[in-house]
Parts: sequence; structure tokens; C-alpha cells
Amino acid sequence: MENPTLFLQTEGVLPKNASPMLVVEEPAFDCVFPDGEAGEVNGDICTGEEKLENLPGVIFEMRMTGHSYSIYNAVYVLAHALHAMSSSQHSHRMMVAGEKLALQNQQSWQVRRFLRGVSFNNSAGDMVSFNQNGELIAGFDVINGIIFCNQSLHRLKVGSVDPQAPPDQALSINEDAITWPNWFNQTQPVSTCSKSCPPGSRKKLKEGKPFCCYDCISCPEGKFSNHLDMNDCNKCTEETYPNRNQIFCIPKEISFLSYGEPLGITLASSALLFSFITALVIGTFMKHHNTPIVKANNRNLTYTLLVSLLLCFLCALLFMGQPGKVTCLLRQAAFGIIFSVAVSCVLAKTITVVLAFMATKPGSRMRKWVGKGLAYSIVLSCSLVQVGICIMWLATSPPFPNLDMHSMVKTILLECNEGSVTLFYCVLSYMGFLASISFIVAFLARKLPDSFNEAKLITFSMLVFCSVWLSFVPSYLSTKGKYMMSVEIFSILASSGGLLGCIFSPKCYIIVLRPELNSKAQLIRRKY
Repeated sequence: MENPTLFLQTEGVLPKNASPMLVVEEPAFDCVFPDGEAGEVNGDICTGEEKLENLPGVIFEMRMTGHSYSIYNAVYVLAHALHAMSSSQHSHRMMVAGEKLALQNQQSWQVRRFLRGVSFNNSAGDMVSFNQNGELIAGFDVINGIIFCNQSLHRLKVGSVDPQAPPDQALSINEDAITWPNWFNQTQPVSTCSKSCPPGSRKKLKEGKPFCCYDCISCPEGKFSNHLDMNDCNKCTEETYPNRNQIFCIPKEISFLSYGEPLGITLASSALLFSFITALVIGTFMKHHNTPIVKANNRNLTYTLLVSLLLCFLCALLFMGQPGKVTCLLRQAAFGIIFSVAVSCVLAKTITVVLAFMATKPGSRMRKWVGKGLAYSIVLSCSLVQVGICIMWLATSPPFPNLDMHSMVKTILLECNEGSVTLFYCVLSYMGFLASISFIVAFLARKLPDSFNEAKLITFSMLVFCSVWLSFVPSYLSTKGKYMMSVEIFSILASSGGLLGCIFSPKCYIIVLRPELNSKAQLIRRKY
């Protein structure tokens, strides 16, 4: 019955023009060589006159084995090292000086440095040399040892190890040539002390253990492994992300606030609805152009405010859809300028109310300030400041379309990069400044006589406006992608709707449903 075994043997063949190596041990002559440190010895002492021809032929190894091939190379390596030492400049100077040095008297440490530099081709054509660690650069044969019932051994080469080959070709094994024992279950043995790491994980070597002992740890976020026993995980490209098992990469979805999704449909519908309502208010005021309630407090200023609110609602549509170069340039600048005009109109209305009340007092000098010119100057000057900020923004660091691949793991955010964040917040801060001034002035004028009670409506509208935009900033900074745009669109619609509802809904109520109150006498007497 066969009993095969596998083992490694140093690679080698019989050198050309060389006789088989002889390995003769002391027991072959039935004597021992004397050893000064051993003391007494048992048996006869070898005299040194023993002859090989007197030995029987069975003790001689008549074929080249891995062991004998190593001895063969070792002898030649030592010979080359001694030759190099004898040829060195140091040995040459000693011989010239008459101090001839016998090679057999050299110490081992003197030969060692010459051994490291040995490199030659032996008679078999194999390169014999050492690496930087002083280790012999040699290949190995993978031998299948088959032991038969009569205890004879048959060696069969089934593979090789070549350290000079590429890493993926260093080990080659012919699995079909391997003979396994009959009792073996035909499963190949594993030369590791750990199970293979599945895809989605990597190997982590155990400290103090051999290299074949390791733990399997999952790939970190953003990385994957698609083979067994990977030493490290690979990183997905910026356009992809690992699947749930981290075995392969999946393309990221491109995200932006589109008109086709439910959120986009809701916001777009709301913007169009508010625009339609504003257009109806404008039509109603134009139809009743000469009525007292429309004439009150500068009707041209009222029309300017209504048109700016209409543009504010339509401006929200610029924040939806796929961002482009033109829309990125226009939307924030248009939003800032149009809102500034609207808030400037509210501020002008508020100041007009205060000055008109002060002008009614006897002997007041404020009468010369009351008029359309003051209101127009306030709207124009306040709006031009915002126009200047926007021009500076667009000229120095304008917004541009940008692909944000890092904020979200599974999504590429297609958005408008605001360019200069400082100037963007300057636009918002200036609007907040105008709204705050309008609120303060309107609040101080809230107790004016009934004919000027629009200040109360402005106070409440500015309170809504400021509340919306104060909550906008933290909400805007805490969201990403299309939800960030949704927050801004909601703030635009809510603040514009607050101005429209608080200032104009009482007036529309009187114009449409209570026309009997739309008279100068009733306007002075009643509160609407």
C-alpha cells in the first residue's frame, strides 16, 4: 500500500562533467576521529590511512540528491570565497612583504565577508549567489514522496518555487501529478492557520503569529474587496460606492431638485399658485385704481411692491431643475435684488406713514418731505446697495455648477457652488437689515390714528418675514443637495407670501367683499 508524502527539496541536477558526490561517515570504517574536547572515546580511533576502495559499494550515494547538490554548491562557494580572499589587495600586499599567508590557517570571520560577494554559475548552469541577508538565492522543487509497502521511496516532482520569478509565478504546482493516500478525503490541505477571508474583508496579521495566521476584518467605509484573502481593500472611484457587502462598486446617482419628483412638483405648484394670486391682486388693484383704499399710501409704491412679490414667487423656479451656468449666475443675484426691492418698498411705506402723521401736526416742517419723491428715493437707494453687492459678487467669485461627490456616500450632488460664501451671506444680511429697520419703524408707528393703520399690517408682515429668514440660516447649513434648495425655496415662498397676505389681504377683502367700506370717510373712521 502506498503512503505518499509531500515535502520540499532544494532544487538541483547533476552538474555537467562531475562525478557523484560521496558522503562517507565515520561508521563506514568502524572507527572514530579523535576530538580533543570529547575526552575518552568508545571504539577504535581512525588513523587517517583508511582507503575508500576497501568500502563496499552500497554505502555510496550514486545519484545526485538535494542534499548532495547543496554540499556540491557549498564546496564551490567556499572555494570561490577563498580565491577572492587570496586575490584581494590585502593578501597581495602581505605576499609582497614576504608574509605569505596559508589559506588553511584563515579564521572563519575572515572568509565571511568574501562569502557574501560570491556569485557564479555552477556546472549545471544554475546561478549561485546570496541576497542582502546572506541567504542563498535558490529555488526549490516540490516533491511528492510515495512510500510503498516494501518501504521503498519514490520521489516525484510536482512543482517548483522560483524566488526570481514574478510574485504571481513564484510557486507552480501540477495538482494532477500529486498522488494522495487512499484514506485521504481528496480535499487539498490548507497551509494556513486561519480560514480564508471572504470578499468584502481583508486580512489582518496576528501579532506574534506566523504570516499565515490572521484575522478577517470588514473593509472600511468607501472600500471593497472582490477576492479571497486580500491584504488590503481597494477604494472605489469618486463616481462609485461599495455595495452593502462591499464586494463591488455601484455607480452613484446624480441628485438635484427636479420638477418631476414630488418635492419639486409641490414647490413649483406653490410658486405658480402664489404668482397667480399676486397677479389677481394686481388686477384687482388696477381695476379699482381710483378708489380711496388703493390711493392710500402711494399706489405706485403699492404696484411696485406687488410686482416685486410676483417676481419673488417666479424667482423660486430658478432654484429647481438641473443647475446650469446661467441659472447659477442668475438665481441668487435675482433673488437678492428682487427681495431688496420688495423690502425697500415696505420700508418706504413705513417711513411715509410716519412722516405723513408728523406732517399733520400744526407748524410741522415735515410737510416738505412728504411726497412721492421721498418714497422713490428710499426704494432706489436701498435697492442700488444690494445691486452693488451682487455685481461685486458676480465679478469676483460668481456661483458656478459643481459636482459634490463627497458629501453623500451614494449620491453625487449636482448643485450651484455659491463661489464667495461671504458675499452670499452679505446679500442675506443686507435684506435682514432692511427688514429689521422696517419692523422697528412700523412697530413704533403701530399706534398712529386709524387712517394710517397700514403700519400695523407692515409690523406683522415684517415679523413673519424676519422669523422665516432667521430660521432659514440654521436649516440651510444643516442640509445638503436638493433639500438645501428646498429650504431656500420654502423661505422665499413663505416670506413673500407673508408680505402678500399680511399687507394686501385686508385691502382685497374690503375691495371685493365690502365695497361700501371703500370710501374716504369710512377709511378714516374704520380699522381694516
